[in-house]
Amino acid sequence: MMKALVLGGSKGIGKAIADSLSSIGCDVVATSRKEIDTANLSSVKKFIKKHKQTDILILNTGGPPPKTFSEVTEKEWQKYHNQLFLGFCLLLQKLKVQDGGYVFVITSGVIKEPNPRLVISSAYRLAFTAVFKLASKELAARKVSCVNIAPGLINTDRVKDLGNASEMAKNIPMKRLGEPREIGDFIKSIVQNKIKYLSGVTIPFDGANSNFVV
Repeated sequence: MMKALVLGGSKGIGKAIADSLSSIGCDVVATSRKEIDTANLSSVKKFIKKHKQTDILILNTGGPPPKTFSEVTEKEWQKYHNQLFLGFCLLLQKLKVQDGGYVFVITSGVIKEPNPRLVISSAYRLAFTAVFKLASKELAARKVSCVNIAPGLINTDRVKDLGNASEMAKNIPMKRLGEPREIGDFIKSIVQNKIKYLSGVTIPFDGANSNFVV
């Protein structure tokens, strides 16, 4: 039985991933902020001591509030540097993923197309994407596959906080928001079918909404 650690697994995309992995018999530990708060490095280190290894690691955390560059405070830069970047780096370095395992990170479409209203997320999620890409090369030697999933507008509380979800959906080619279950089932299909050669990649999950080519 494969063990899976799902950060931010109590709601939204994280919970959907936890449910999908549970449905194929994985031993899932779905955490909430009480178990690990990636903005708090002491919390991250305690979590690593408790959970020293796993077969599947899901790096997932909520996003910061919408802010433009001029609105971000020094305290917010420091907090989200830990939450979206340094906390994930420590987990990736110190928590062992078993040979033949998987690491999935849930980032955001802003790593491809920065959003001026989401400047914190645009900055730190992109920074971790660079680290994750480089780490995937090292982990590949142990047959550990690394996949970065960059969601667009998904039907979660986070998207609802950003504005009128119904209005936003009208501008998406598919005319709807994505569902968290779709991301969960995508990850499940990779694990269930033992797809290993897909690694070091970023996959936009946005209903054809983005404009970039590669």
